[in-house]
Amino acid sequence: MRAYDVIELIGNTPLIRLRNENIIAKAEFLNPGGSIKDRPALAMIEAAERNGTLKPGMKIVEPTSGNTGIGITLVGVAKGYEVFIVMPEGMSEERKDIIKVLGGNLVLTPDSESIAGAVQKAEELVKKFSGYMPNQFKNPVNALAHYEHTAPELWEQAGQKIDAFVSGIGSGGTIQGIASFLKERRPDIMIVAVEPKNVSALLGHEPGLHQIQGIGDGFIPDLLDVTLIDRILEVSDDDAISTTRGLALSNSLLCGTSSGANIWAARQIAREHPEWVIATVLPDRAERYFSTGLL
Repeated sequence: MRAYDVIELIGNTPLIRLRNENIIAKAEFLNPGGSIKDRPALAMIEAAERNGTLKPGMKIVEPTSGNTGIGITLVGVAKGYEVFIVMPEGMSEERKDIIKVLGGNLVLTPDSESIAGAVQKAEELVKKFSGYMPNQFKNPVNALAHYEHTAPELWEQAGQKIDAFVSGIGSGGTIQGIASFLKERRPDIMIVAVEPKNVSALLGHEPGLHQIQGIGDGFIPDLLDVTLIDRILEVSDDDAISTTRGLALSNSLLCGTSSGANIWAARQIAREHPEWVIATVLPDRAERYFSTGLL
């Protein structure tokens, strides 16, 4: 018999082709914590253990819009650490509940301060506890997790045939890691960044509130090399939400609104280049958004 620890189930997600479309997507919502963020959570914690930054008995503190917090909690608690997750109060109730059920300590910050307020509070707690902060927004291991694992999986599953890769930007790790890998294999591949309409940091817009949780934090992450990006597409809340609902009806895929944003953008590229294979990711599950009324 071969039985697995839950941490061993992170990664190696299947590739899905949308029905009657030339769009393929990594089903990252099938990770044990329910999102793509399980990958960098595991990678950052284990890298810190290896280099001695994280030692037994230390507390882990991380600012997040939710999914990284779930991943950090899942991995951290499983490894015996006390975990503190700091997030803006406007994130979905399900995300908060999942973190608490998994054994994490939840600290909320004003929604008006966006993720920057959560980062500031997390830094205060790290000093107070002499703890460890994975710091997904600056930690290169975040992107490395996708460069070493997500991207090679996608490339091989797609038969090394991808013409464009589309991804929203939160911490920047997903698009940085995958785009770097794909550009090395195919320099002419189109990398498309997706951001919420009117609050795109890449286009120089001011931070603002929107309803696509997990992307559009209002700043350009330090670990993101913007020269990798060939196109920037802005998606409205309504388009992201309606596309997310449509995925459930047309493809039986229960995903979150950032998945809807990715698919909406992928379809724009597919209309321009109907012969292309467009790849993207489905970052998380729908169930953590039901209380928002968006789905």
